[in-house]
Amino acid sequence: MLLLIGSFLVLMIVGVPVAVSMAGASLLYLLSYDVAPDIIAAQRMIAGVESFPLIAVPFFILAGNLMNIAGVTGRIYRFALSLVGWMKGGLAQVNIVGSVVFSGMSGTALADAAGIGTIEIKAMKDHGYPVEAAVGVTAASATVGPIFPPSLPFVIYGMMANASIGALFMAGILPGVVMVVLMMLTVFIFAHRKGWGSDTPFDLRELAGASLEIVVVMCFPLAIWLLVSLGVSLNVAVMVALVTLIALDWYFDWHAVMALMAPVLLIGGMTMGWFTPTEAAVAAVLWSLFLGLVRYRTMTLRTLAKASFDTIETTASVLFIVTAASIFAWLLTVSQAAQVFSDAMFALTDNWWTFLIIVNIILLIVGAFLDTIAAISILVPILIPVAARYGIDPVHLGVVMTLNLMIGLLTPPVGMVLFVLSRIAKLSVERTAMAILPWVVPLFIALLLITFIPALTLWLPTQLGLIR
Repeated sequence: MLLLIGSFLVLMIVGVPVAVSMAGASLLYLLSYDVAPDIIAAQRMIAGVESFPLIAVPFFILAGNLMNIAGVTGRIYRFALSLVGWMKGGLAQVNIVGSVVFSGMSGTALADAAGIGTIEIKAMKDHGYPVEAAVGVTAASATVGPIFPPSLPFVIYGMMANASIGALFMAGILPGVVMVVLMMLTVFIFAHRKGWGSDTPFDLRELAGASLEIVVVMCFPLAIWLLVSLGVSLNVAVMVALVTLIALDWYFDWHAVMALMAPVLLIGGMTMGWFTPTEAAVAAVLWSLFLGLVRYRTMTLRTLAKASFDTIETTASVLFIVTAASIFAWLLTVSQAAQVFSDAMFALTDNWWTFLIIVNIILLIVGAFLDTIAAISILVPILIPVAARYGIDPVHLGVVMTLNLMIGLLTPPVGMVLFVLSRIAKLSVERTAMAILPWVVPLFIALLLITFIPALTLWLPTQLGLIR
């Protein structure tokens, strides 16, 4: 076990990519110890990606890329501006609200930061905000993406932990709300301390229009319920409500109703049993194509091809990490790393609070050095058996783990969101890291609440019967 972990760390320190480090360390371990035939490496790596839930990975990535080129990001920004732009620190609040809406389509923090984050940073700079403030709030709000459904890390975690992906999606809703409230409260405090004003005049008509869009989206499931109560079949009721909504949106040209409908359709479809979370990824792509090709007509063959090639590139890197992590995690299991860790934890404490504190510290450190997918693939086989001994639900652990790793995306030395925002804002990595630092505080508060109040994650999936 020491050879496996030691060789992995050495390869990482000398700058070898994460996936290659895991694969190289695994092969070295297999060659050094006769734990299994050499061919087992290839078999385990193939088995690692031979999974139905993993089909969701390329489709969620493609959905996020398509939304970026479908003209949806600009509409989300205008909607958020109408809704909260009149508040003190208006554009910072817009940044958060826009990220929440976009997170219902992309499921990744990087897509959020690189997509709508680009618009938001430019707008904040143009309105006189310090570039550091623009970068900080954009970084913090981007972490909401993988917490609100749909979520790419939840898909990987669910596969590795054998947990319900649908339950994980539902479990992220209340924690996501907590994060948004804390971030908006932080903006409010900063606005009063630094004298940030509103960025658009209070316009009752604009506010009413944005509020109406939210009401329209909320009325969609209500309309379905009314039609079903009148004796219309569920499938027909959904089609009638959807066609009516599309017609109304075409006539009134609302800013973000179609974007707000994405999570409603995905969550509603999964709740009613129309499709699995994996198939929901395909539904997200179809909705994105409809918006780009039919509703807004902003996609061209060139942009569609670019989104497809970007998806292929990103998917290849993600699945390469999963493939390499599969053999690495299997060897950790064979070498009884989970049992050793479990015994060490129980020797240290039998209190689940203390265990979760230790896990949070470990994850925050790992998240600063490892890619999210790699960290999940490596640590889940070790942590899940130990968490079970403490009576911790795997769905709760999944949300805690994901939020920790999202914070890791904002920290050096390998935080990907940190580097993306550094490039967008044309700041040095050091200045970007310092700009993000104050905005990590609400994320830590949210992490503590989510960690030690399991009901925040488990109440909703329990009510829906996804977990017991």
